Amino acid sequence: MSDRKMDIVNILLVEDSPTDIDLTREGLEMGKLTNNLKVIENGVDALAYLRREGEYSDAVRPDLVLLDLNLPGKDGREVLEDIKSDPDLMSIPVVILTSSKAEEDIARTYKLHANCFITKPVNFSRFVEVVRGIEDFWFSIVKLPPAE
Repeated sequence: MSDRKMDIVNILLVEDSPTDIDLTREGLEMGKLTNNLKVIENGVDALAYLRREGEYSDAVRPDLVLLDLNLPGKDGREVLEDIKSDPDLMSIPVVILTSSKAEEDIARTYKLHANCFITKPVNFSRFVEVVRGIEDFWFSIVKLPPAE
């Protein structure tokens, strides 16, 4: 198997805030790896993408999902529960990247098997630094399962 550092990293960002989408994109562009960032703005479409349904039949399986909790339609908690209960999707790491600091959100998402929980910084440079840290940790330090 090739060294993941040399590959294109596929990241699915499930986020409905245009500002946070731009900040995440900028943070990843400043990172070390070549990435393919796919943005989906609601939970229903995110699950269709992951399951390669309808218009997403040719979707690329992401190496990592960055998931906001507060989404229109199906919220991030429901999306996380669906991902982690689906045998075909459960091995995809899911990072909760949200504005929430609520203890109940932290506890619930870990019970639903989130791989980590990060509260979005409000400061621009700190936000970019956090996104770069996510990329570095998940693709340079952690050993991920092979793509299916």
